[in-house]
Amino acid sequence: MGVCEVEILAVENLSFAYPGQAKKAIDGVSFSVEEGEFAVICGATGSGKSTLLRLLKRELRPLGEIGGEVRFFGKPLDGLDEVTSACKIGYVMQRPEQQIVTDRVWHELAFGLENMGLDIGAIRRRVSEMSSFFGIEEWFDQPTSSLSGGQKQLLNLASVMVMQPELLLLDEPTAQLDPIAASEFIAALVKINRELGVTVVIVEHRLEEVLPAADRVFVMEDGRLLLSGRPREVASEIAGRSELLLGMPAAIRLYNAISHLPIKKSECPITVREGRQFIMKNFKSGASLPLEAEPKDGAPALEMREVYFRYSRDLPDVLRGLSFTVYEGEVFCLLGGNGSGKSTALAAAAGLISPYSGEVRIFGKRIRDYKNRSLYRECVALLPQDVQTMFLFSTVRRELEEVGARLDELPYDISHLLDKHPYDLSGGEAQLVGLAKVLAARPRLLLLDEPTKGLDAHAKKVILKLLSKLSQSGMTIVVVTHDVEFAAECAGRCAMFFRGEVTSCAPPRRFFSENSFYTTAINRITRGHFSGAVTLSDAVELCKKSFVPASSDEGGSRA
Repeated sequence: MGVCEVEILAVENLSFAYPGQAKKAIDGVSFSVEEGEFAVICGATGSGKSTLLRLLKRELRPLGEIGGEVRFFGKPLDGLDEVTSACKIGYVMQRPEQQIVTDRVWHELAFGLENMGLDIGAIRRRVSEMSSFFGIEEWFDQPTSSLSGGQKQLLNLASVMVMQPELLLLDEPTAQLDPIAASEFIAALVKINRELGVTVVIVEHRLEEVLPAADRVFVMEDGRLLLSGRPREVASEIAGRSELLLGMPAAIRLYNAISHLPIKKSECPITVREGRQFIMKNFKSGASLPLEAEPKDGAPALEMREVYFRYSRDLPDVLRGLSFTVYEGEVFCLLGGNGSGKSTALAAAAGLISPYSGEVRIFGKRIRDYKNRSLYRECVALLPQDVQTMFLFSTVRRELEEVGARLDELPYDISHLLDKHPYDLSGGEAQLVGLAKVLAARPRLLLLDEPTKGLDAHAKKVILKLLSKLSQSGMTIVVVTHDVEFAAECAGRCAMFFRGEVTSCAPPRRFFSENSFYTTAINRITRGHFSGAVTLSDAVELCKKSFVPASSDEGGSRA
């Protein structure tokens, strides 16, 4: 007799349109999730993923015209009592700061329980247990404002889990996390799912670690549910869909990119480990790519010399003797942990904060010598991490027209967004609009803080081509990013930021080949078998040189 499966979530013919929009953001979506499953929702930027997720949480349902039905354990969402709706369906947002409502870590953990009306003994028991589960004891008494991005997101997860939800919804929770923090967050999610039996439904673009952990994958396209199934089933079904394939884990992309070679047929690898086994089985070891030469010194566009900065006298320094130089026409990427000071460094370069020691120079001129806002007249422009702070008007069209952007000369196609309210955009769409606004200033030095946050793989390709074109035209670009794959593709040099200073700097192939965690999945798959591969095109090139024909008995071991 089989195990009885219980349907925790049922979505039937769900449709939704934002106010004033004729096109539906969600169009006839139907699916179900069994109790205890780990489900992933993925798809292109603007495909409706985040809107769909918010429709599954009654308290966060957006304003607009809704059709169809969502049921939780067989009962319509509108029919749930307030406690069940608020507590049994948990929700973790993309931006950690949006969800934190109190001043101290312990108070944040207790806040939901206090609203549930639990007695002090029950609150203390649940809070202490959940703090131990997530390893929060060391920062239990700290102000929430002092936490790093990774700590804030882990606190949000713990604050939801302390209310003992049965269904956990997460909207791109790793979008603002560095690679190590993101990996730890996903590991915590898997532990919650496996050990506590909590059903997880997560919207994600970063699928490298999420997809292998999933029981089922739902692929959205243009507001509709395009595909659904187990990870390997979905991986095989999208083989001919290049735009969807771009967002898949590196092992899947590499397998498909070299599928034309006469190699031994095998099941499509999904994880880094499976990818390594596939490479070792089918390709001779030893092939390598040359490391890039260090760029020749040119005219400096941005110089930081022994820069020190702290936000107040009683707080420690955020920038601690920061020194580096970016040359004209260069694409320079800063990588490092949450809270290491990368965004603060960009703010100093943009003249938004004033270091108490050291010097910042823009195109050879001290930043304090730029008078009457001349720094921002076709000189420096900054895309902030929170792009919503840039939006002032009720439509995207007004946002762009107010900064003098020519709507017929935009760097990429966002015409379908022009009549939308900026706050109705998905995270990725907001990034594209924000970048278009910044580029309208025609800067010589472009500063980008997490420009790929919320973008699907195809949109990243568009941005990669744009940055390459801008760099070739002479624009200097400094990018703060947690997206190591993006940095490997676009950067001339990458720098590791740690505790307020740059600790290493090198061209991408050298930089990522020497790192263990701040490196690409392709490098982890090929490391030790090939040398110097950090991008998909690198790995494909080496595979073509090294494949063992299927008829050969030579094998591809490293022996």
